[in-house]
Amino acid sequence: MSGKNRNLTVLLFLLAITLFYSRGVDPCTCILVGKDASIDGSVTTSHTCDSRIDRTWLEVVSGRKYGKGSVCGVYSGLRFMKFPGDTAGVVLRGEIPQARETFGYLNSSYPCMNEYQLAIGESTFGGRPELRNKEALFSCEELCRFALERARTCRDAIRVIGELAAEYGYNDGGECLMFSDKDEIWHFEIVGCGSGCIGAVWAAQRIPDDHIGVTANASRIMEIDPGDNENFIASSNIYDVAISNGWYDPDSGQSFRFSYVYDPDGRKSMAARRREWRVFDLLAPSLKLDPNSENYPISVRPDTLVSVRRLMEVFRDTFEGTEFDMTKFMYVEDEDGNFVKSPYANPFMHYDMMPLMKINGGWGKMGERCIARYYCTYITITQSRSWMPDPVGGLVWFGWDNPAMTAFVPLYCGIGDVPDSWKLSGRQAFDRDCAWWAFNRVADLSAQKWGEMRIDVDSVRVMLEDEVFAEIDELENRTIELYKKNPEKARKYLTRYSNDFAARATSAYWELGDFLWWKYTGKF
Repeated sequence: MSGKNRNLTVLLFLLAITLFYSRGVDPCTCILVGKDASIDGSVTTSHTCDSRIDRTWLEVVSGRKYGKGSVCGVYSGLRFMKFPGDTAGVVLRGEIPQARETFGYLNSSYPCMNEYQLAIGESTFGGRPELRNKEALFSCEELCRFALERARTCRDAIRVIGELAAEYGYNDGGECLMFSDKDEIWHFEIVGCGSGCIGAVWAAQRIPDDHIGVTANASRIMEIDPGDNENFIASSNIYDVAISNGWYDPDSGQSFRFSYVYDPDGRKSMAARRREWRVFDLLAPSLKLDPNSENYPISVRPDTLVSVRRLMEVFRDTFEGTEFDMTKFMYVEDEDGNFVKSPYANPFMHYDMMPLMKINGGWGKMGERCIARYYCTYITITQSRSWMPDPVGGLVWFGWDNPAMTAFVPLYCGIGDVPDSWKLSGRQAFDRDCAWWAFNRVADLSAQKWGEMRIDVDSVRVMLEDEVFAEIDELENRTIELYKKNPEKARKYLTRYSNDFAARATSAYWELGDFLWWKYTGKF
């Protein structure tokens, strides 16, 4: 390598590392799979919590029964609790009447699945800032919590959220929630009504059973058919708020499109649109969608039935092999004078580097990002399966940190607990007792020399996932037979399995991190 090329490569690498850990944005990607689009008939939603601040621990919240007249608190700050029971930074915003019975659920930063296999994925789109009412009671994550506590189906969840937002108000920006139950999937979007206004504007669209859907930080709902109650549900004020603010003129002859009315900048974001295209292009390549289109269908029929393991690979995607490859800028000259991709080429380069390197336009409204992100806190892929008892049929495939490098762990909705190391926060300091750190350390280390270290990471990740997929059918069949005789023993059996596998995966990643540290920095 010539001295000039060597110096340039080193400079680029140092700049990348400097910016790699600087502050950024925290958007999320969700993919939906209908029961007739999945390989086994399960219904799926998903969520990448792409954030540097959300909590790094899990808990299983049990259902409860309450007496008449009971009240419950509505809070802010729950997403950032450091451990179960931590109240520092948690604010009680108000109290409302409690339901006579609440359902148990698996609680991450955003609650993800309840005991009746109702699951939720979340993705922020922001929308018009003037619609936010910060004095209103409910945030997005609290609406998710109440929905899982009080609803058994997607339609029930939409009703619960709509009623709570109408009565007590919604204080967040625009949010998309992707609901799945044992039969259906729904795409739901919500915005506020404006400063000082109690209520919310929202719309929900059913995704066909043989389709897949995606959202990536931009509103996706377009035209709404108010007469089609089987496929559309919306708040009663959906048109009035738009008309009163001058965003829609019913006499203009133009159709009302929710996305353009309430998230006018969303379609400008290549960061959102390119991920939408990539998901569809990976799962329905025969459509040959234009990667530069302004709009894509809210859902499409996949070319082949989709498995959970295929979804895991989609979430690991970094545009590799496409013209939008996030590492295409970093080539070096080898000993024979040929230009080859540097082992330091890093698809998780901080977006501040994108304009500098002229990579796909950079971040921002005209820039983009790939699906897998280095600052992801966790990822969930859920399965709801109608032919199984709820404790076995509801399954959350959970992965800590960057989806491209994590190993997924099966957590059933019928389990009673998670390992102690999965209930500890890692945000305050490095902690070997905290499971998140095992996966976070591997992800951050391997990103430094991605071209070579990814091979070591994949060898461990694939081994773990091969193991779980090889044994899961037998495990579930055995559990179902046990459930018929003794439901409580079946729950304990599932809890033991999920906890044991979570512990094995965590231990394997601690060992992997130590190995990477030795092989690439200490080995001579």
